[in-house]
Amino acid sequence: MTDKPFVTLRGVTRTVTLPEGDKLEILRGIDLDIYGGEHIGIVGRSGTGKSTLLNLLGLLDKPTSGELLWRGMAVQKISDAKAAKIRGRDIGFVFQQFNLLPGRTALENVAAPMLYGSAKDVMTRNRRALEVLAELGLENRAYDLPHRLSGGEQQRVAIARALVRQPKIVLADEPTGALDVETGLHVIRMLERAVLDLGATLITITHDPKIAAMSTRALELADGKLHPIESESNTSDIAQAVRAAKADSQKQAVRAASPARSASRASADASAADKQGVNAA
Repeated sequence: MTDKPFVTLRGVTRTVTLPEGDKLEILRGIDLDIYGGEHIGIVGRSGTGKSTLLNLLGLLDKPTSGELLWRGMAVQKISDAKAAKIRGRDIGFVFQQFNLLPGRTALENVAAPMLYGSAKDVMTRNRRALEVLAELGLENRAYDLPHRLSGGEQQRVAIARALVRQPKIVLADEPTGALDVETGLHVIRMLERAVLDLGATLITITHDPKIAAMSTRALELADGKLHPIESESNTSDIAQAVRAAKADSQKQAVRAASPARSASRASADASAADKQGVNAA
């Protein structure tokens, strides 16, 4: 993880005007430092502003007030054209509904973002797309259309598309919402591993405590603000569910490691016994 945050939010608010003219305050003072190489899980109920926050982080929108710095630059001062360039180069998006082009193969879907890069990106797009698909175990499905892929495979193609330009940050909006529980957990593990291998940051927006529990830092979005999940003073149902899921995951990891440790000790004991036997002979 880097020493200095590359995205900083201080007192960020977002207010929208409803059709009847009333003001709706969605975010009411977001404070957050985002570092390279971490996995942040943001969990909250529907309608709490999770997607609004993601749009701000993805430079798709600007705060109503407060300070949002992207690598030291105030977002309010970044032109739309420059924001689009930053999104294409430094930000990867993973959506709940995959958003794959139906008439394009998995390879073509993954290679598409490279068309907006440098001349070298355009020339090498298929080779790079194949590399990323292979990393996600999809090299044999590269030439299949989306309708021939399972839900889990489609989401992996979407992940490959998000990673193909080696972004600095990947924003995943309910990435397991269209998948069954087991497939969803597998996809998140794969996404986390792939993102962190790049040295990038993963921010997962979710309503699922089990998904949030897989992050290195979990935050709850409620009442327009972010609240640390790890803090025992956060007694909300969601915070308690995330802490319980994290504790359960840690127990499972310990249980899974126990047979390996036992086998290692048995092997060491057997080796020592063999040596003793040779010495005795």
